[in-house]
Amino acid sequence: MYRFIKTNSAHPDFIKLVQQLDADLAERDGAEHAFYQQFNGIQQLNHVVVLYDADEPIGCGAFKEIEKDTVEVKRMYTLPAHRSKGHASNILNALEQWAKEEGYSITVLETGKRQPEAIELYKKNGYNIIPNYGQYMGIENSVCFRKKLPFI
Repeated sequence: MYRFIKTNSAHPDFIKLVQQLDADLAERDGAEHAFYQQFNGIQQLNHVVVLYDADEPIGCGAFKEIEKDTVEVKRMYTLPAHRSKGHASNILNALEQWAKEEGYSITVLETGKRQPEAIELYKKNGYNIIPNYGQYMGIENSVCFRKKLPFI
């Protein structure tokens, strides 16, 4: 039985999942990992979801406000044994729904070219590639996305 909890970045299961995410990204990004890591801190993320299979945390995601009407999706991760089952889409949908409930109308996010499965996930869920924004401008490995959230 799958269930979500809404929490914040202090939740121990979120912290454990993010540690695994960071290990995966360090391997994929190599020397560039330090650049990305500076933007991926989890201090003070107030909108975090953790997905459980029974009592096992298997995935997570978060968002934070970057403009009055816009949030940035952060720290999306699903344990390898639970991939290709639709969990990442469910996490993303839960984040989008929560963002809409909080009054936001746009989501943006950044992922890396070395994460082709993430790129496909976002395309499949209605995200469009946009020019790199903020700290990702001019970064060759970054791919940025945007989605206008439908009205509730």
